[in-house]
Amino acid sequence: MNDPNSISNPLRKRPAKRRGFMLLFAISEGVRGALSSIRAHAFRSFLTTLGIIIGVASVIAMVSIIQGLSYTIDQQFQGLGSNSVTVQAYTPFAQQIQGRRSTLTQDDLDVIRYRVDGIASITPILNLQNGFSQVRYGAQTTVAQVLGTTYTYQDVAQYYSQLGRFISDSDNQTRRRVAIIGEDVREDLALPEDPRGEFIQVNGEWIRVIGLLEPKGEILGQSQDNRVIMPFSTMVSLVGNRSRPNIAIQLALADVETLPVTREIIRRLLRSSRNLAPDEEDDFRIQTPEQLTATLDTIISTATVVMAGVVSISLLVGGIGIMNIMLVSVTERTREIGICKAIGAKRHHILLQFLLEALMLCFLGGVIGLAIGYGVGAAAAAIIPGFPDAHTPAWAIALALGFSLLVGLVFGILPAAKAAKLDPITALRYE
Repeated sequence: MNDPNSISNPLRKRPAKRRGFMLLFAISEGVRGALSSIRAHAFRSFLTTLGIIIGVASVIAMVSIIQGLSYTIDQQFQGLGSNSVTVQAYTPFAQQIQGRRSTLTQDDLDVIRYRVDGIASITPILNLQNGFSQVRYGAQTTVAQVLGTTYTYQDVAQYYSQLGRFISDSDNQTRRRVAIIGEDVREDLALPEDPRGEFIQVNGEWIRVIGLLEPKGEILGQSQDNRVIMPFSTMVSLVGNRSRPNIAIQLALADVETLPVTREIIRRLLRSSRNLAPDEEDDFRIQTPEQLTATLDTIISTATVVMAGVVSISLLVGGIGIMNIMLVSVTERTREIGICKAIGAKRHHILLQFLLEALMLCFLGGVIGLAIGYGVGAAAAAIIPGFPDAHTPAWAIALALGFSLLVGLVFGILPAAKAAKLDPITALRYE
C-alpha cells in the first residue's frame, strides 16, 4: 500500500496537475472570451488598436529600410576582401589651414614593401585629377574614375578582366598607353560589346583598350564599374612634373589573422620614415574593409535606435488608448462581472479575462502593423531609385510584437485590477 506521505505517491500529484489544467482552461477560455468581445465590437476594437498598428508599422517600415541598407552594404564590403589594407595620405586640419598637403610617395611604398612581413601582394595607386576625369570615344563623352596601378592590383582589389587581359608588368616597364575599362564606361561611350583594340581619349591622350573588367555593381551608391585602369608608369607620365604625385598604397596579407599586428607595424614604420614627432598626429590613414563596415554599422545602429525610440512614442499613445477603452469595457460589463462572481468566479479569473483581452488587442494590432510596416518599407525601397531591397530581421519582428504585448500588459493591468476588485453585490445592482 502506498504511503500517503511519500513524495512519489501519485495521489499527491493530482492537485498540482489539476491546478495546471484549470489554469490552462482559464487561459483558453479567457482568450476565447477576449476574441468574442473584440469581434462583437470590431470597429471599436480597430480604432482602439490604431495607435498600436501605426506604431508597429512605423517601426517595422523604418527598421526594414535601414537594415536593408545595412545588409546590402555588408554584402558589398564582403567583396573587397577581408585581408585588404589601404594606406592613404591624410592632412590634419591644423596643417590644412596652413596650406600644407600630405602625400604618400614611392619611398613610403618601398618602406612597406621591403620591411613588412606577411604581404601577399602590394601595389601603388595613382588617381588622375582627384580620381575622376573626362573620357572620350568619338562623339561620346563620360566622366570616369581614372587610376594607374600595377598587375597585382587585380589580386589586391579583386578586379579581374572578363574580356581581354589585365595590365601587365611589361606595360608598366614600357609605359604603354593601354587601359582596361569597366562596363559602365563601355556603355556610356557606346563602345562595342568587345571593346578590345578601340582607342579612347583620357585627359587628351589616346589610350588603347586591352580589356573589359568583370562587373561589380555599386557600393554606397557609387559604381565600381565606372573605371579606367592604366599602367602606373603611364599614369605618372600623364600627370607630369607639374605636381607631386600623391599615391595610395593597397596591399593584401597572406594571413588575415595578422592584420591588427601588421597595421600597427605599418603605422610605426611610416611615422618613423616620415619623421613625425611623438606628439604629432598621423599624416596618413590605414583602412580595412572591416573598419569601414564597423563604422557604417555603428552609424546605422545608432540611427535605428534613435528613430525607433521616437516612433515608439506612438506605441505608448496606443497603450493609453487601450487602457481607456478597457476602462470603458469594465464599466459596460459591471453586471456581467457581478454575475460571474456570484456563480463562483475568483478575482484572478476576472483579472485574467480582462488582461487577456488587452493583450489580444495589442497582439492583433502588432500583427496588422507588422504586415503594413513591411509592405510600406518594401514599397518605399522599390520607389527610391537605386535603393536596396527592404530587409526585416527576426529581432525586429520579435521586438515589435514583444513591445506590443508589453504595452498591453502595462496598460491593461489597471482596468483588469479594477474589474477584479468589484464587489459582486454592488456590481449586480449596477444599472
